[in-house]
Amino acid sequence: MALSKPSINLLIVFLFTLFLLSFSSLSSAHPELKTKKQYKPRKNLVLYFHDIIYNGQNKHNATSAIVAAPEGANLTILAGEFHFGNIAVFDDPITLDNNLHSKPVGRAQGFYIYDTKNTYTAWLGFTFVLNSTDHQGTINFIGADPLMQKTRDISVVGGTGDFFMHRGVATIMTDAFEGEVYFRLRVDIKFYECW
Repeated sequence: MALSKPSINLLIVFLFTLFLLSFSSLSSAHPELKTKKQYKPRKNLVLYFHDIIYNGQNKHNATSAIVAAPEGANLTILAGEFHFGNIAVFDDPITLDNNLHSKPVGRAQGFYIYDTKNTYTAWLGFTFVLNSTDHQGTINFIGADPLMQKTRDISVVGGTGDFFMHRGVATIMTDAFEGEVYFRLRVDIKFYECW
């Protein structure tokens, strides 16, 4: 027995009304569906890393070096206009506190690229290689670093060891700097996905 066109239209309206009623009862029974979900981190870790740029005179304690610069620029002094075009590679000590002379718990290894012509901004790609009694493994970070903002968020995109397949957000803050040779970053890492 075939349904007539008015019967099919009536059936579609009935099913659509049923769908709307079931959705409204679902959302009233679960008020959290109406509001934006607030995620809570599963793990939190705060670390500091210390970057000392090689300036031609600090060979004994430099932890980073300019490896690329705009045409005609010096590889021991950051370029003038917001350092645009400079690329630095680093192997910095990581500490649990903001003291450069504290015992390192690992190394921050990677690079940053000054990538904007009209403000201080860098693009970061680096790994924390941790080797302490508390933590063994790596944490990988990537993202833009608008340096003029007090705090900046970058992505945690994975890890190994104790941090196998971890993902989350790292809030970084410039904790101290001395000219254009030394800076210290405070990294507040919040892991939302952990395996």
